[in-house]
Amino acid sequence: MAAPPVQAYKTLVKELQYHNHRYHVLDDPVISDGEYDRKLSLLQSWEHAFPDLIDDDSPTHRVGGRPLSEFSQISHSVPMLSLENAFDSDALMDFDRRIAERTETQENVNYVCEPKLDGVALSLLYRDGVLERAATRGDGMIGEDVTANAKTIRSVPLRLQGDSLPNLIEVRGEVYIPHEGFELLNAEADRLGDKKFVNPRNAAAGSLRQLDSRVTASRPLVMSVYGLGILESTVKPKTHFEMLTYLKQLGFLVNSHTYLAANIFQCESFYEQLAKQRSSLPYDIDGIVIKVNSLEIQQRMGAVLRSPRWAIARKFPAQEEMTRLVAVEYQVGRTGVITPVGRLEPVFVGGVTVRNATLHNQDEIARLDLFTDDTVIVRRAGDVIPKIVRVVKEYRRANASLIEFPQQCPVCGSEIEQVPDEAAVRCTGGMRCPAQVKQSINHFVSRRAINIEGLGDKLVEQLVDRDHVKSFSDLYRLDLVILCSLERMAEKSSKKLLKSIHASRDTSLSKFIYALGIREVGEGCAQILANRFQSLEALIAEPLEKLTEIEGVGPVVARHIVDYFAEPKNMNVIDELLSIGLNCHHKGDKENSSRPLAGQTWVLTGNLDSMSREGAKGILKSLGAKVSSSISAKTTKLLVGSKAGSKLEKAKLLRVPTMQEREFADLLVSHNVYPEHKTEI
Repeated sequence: MAAPPVQAYKTLVKELQYHNHRYHVLDDPVISDGEYDRKLSLLQSWEHAFPDLIDDDSPTHRVGGRPLSEFSQISHSVPMLSLENAFDSDALMDFDRRIAERTETQENVNYVCEPKLDGVALSLLYRDGVLERAATRGDGMIGEDVTANAKTIRSVPLRLQGDSLPNLIEVRGEVYIPHEGFELLNAEADRLGDKKFVNPRNAAAGSLRQLDSRVTASRPLVMSVYGLGILESTVKPKTHFEMLTYLKQLGFLVNSHTYLAANIFQCESFYEQLAKQRSSLPYDIDGIVIKVNSLEIQQRMGAVLRSPRWAIARKFPAQEEMTRLVAVEYQVGRTGVITPVGRLEPVFVGGVTVRNATLHNQDEIARLDLFTDDTVIVRRAGDVIPKIVRVVKEYRRANASLIEFPQQCPVCGSEIEQVPDEAAVRCTGGMRCPAQVKQSINHFVSRRAINIEGLGDKLVEQLVDRDHVKSFSDLYRLDLVILCSLERMAEKSSKKLLKSIHASRDTSLSKFIYALGIREVGEGCAQILANRFQSLEALIAEPLEKLTEIEGVGPVVARHIVDYFAEPKNMNVIDELLSIGLNCHHKGDKENSSRPLAGQTWVLTGNLDSMSREGAKGILKSLGAKVSSSISAKTTKLLVGSKAGSKLEKAKLLRVPTMQEREFADLLVSHNVYPEHKTEI
């Protein structure tokens, strides 16, 4: 075969890219499948015979590459936040009211409504128009690098379209499997005798995280985009709807049911309309997402710890099914709270088989007037947590018996106590209760805490049941003999676990605080505390009234923190961990290295109109910069507010670059940071 001209090869590549876009994104093919297959076959034959021709943008790359041994982690420079949920129209009206109050407007706010696709979030980063990396949402801060797999999704452009491409753009969207593709996937699994997927979302998640991208390439994945993380471009959309139009022009798939609403009432109407169409759509949705259209208002609204203030998910009512309550069992949690769990006759609800349902507490059992052996209606609340919503008393059997809540801990037999101002009851056994020990250890070793890889629930259960582990520090006294004596633990896996345990001795302060399991101290709060105090000793010494004043902590959590450190046995646990060499230093500098302003030193002067000085300092630090109180030749930038002082004159002498507040606001927008406007007068 004679080598084709390079230009002929490139022309064919571009032609196939065009037809891919027409078919997979626009759903409007202009050639037959047979004609497309013939062109693709020609390209493949050229590339096979003349590998030096192969272009990175070739459609043949969609078939997947060699298997990976593991996924590397990627830090999201802009967190991938979750959404607040609204399960009724009242919650939606409250959301609209909050928008009006914060923006101080009497006019109707425009919104963009989008179907809430039931899939997996994915981030795509393009540099100079070329796909550079793809990452899963992960925990919102850190995701997994799935670039090789994402390249096999035909609705993901390998190269953006258009003449004026952005220098840098991070696009976010949802990866899902349409119903038709899901049915074919399960039919093939059934033919091969493999385990079938439970629902399209699980299939999409599993397909995206394949170590072998050839497997991903064989799955019918689709990506629909809905937003941006980063944008460095001459194009500056002013509204969310304009931004979606811009993304469509770049070659991305945008859901065709996207709707621009003039007010919140139109949002509710769109919700009702889409609810009627839900069963006829070719993919799963579990509601609609409502976003403020104005990007300027989005900026002013900002975000709370885990969700933006300018968006909300209006969820569809969860699907309900009828089944029978077989028994009630009681679980003891990490803090000793006893939770009743209903064991059910298996029933298929909302795409999964449900065998258990939470009953929350004894007040909930009384409210439902629930008996064992009752016929009940089960709902997947938020399409996630199965819940008994009512009893079908017409079907109550004569042998149904009243559910009696235990008077002692069902695990250790200790007395139980009523939690003040709550419906919950708690086992008083503390770390004498095996259930609390197991749950505490599981929390301590989890990935978001100390992160001992390979130490799962089953191993923890064995270690506690055999009295090898009674406290956190016992984990660091385990040896090869003990681990090899456990079920399903050979010498190789035991050595690997010991290595993981040893590696966990070096951790960050925020992870250590979270790992301790202090009541209501989650990851976000732990990070706030670590950034504020930067040492465990400083946190322990902080009085209640000072802790209460910290934004993001508050009086209730502050009381839990003080009570925890006031308990001698808790301090003994900490002392034991530190004595065996656990190092929980503050890793602020290391964690900042990948942030956009890492390595920069900023100084502030004057008064800021749009935010407080402390707020500006906090934002700069969150972007990786150091904030100094004095200016020098090493200062990266001086942020200048009104009534600037002598620092401005010194900056001019030292030729330190300055930035006005308006420019600073634009910089924050470019990094998708939306500060709270200050409220002081």
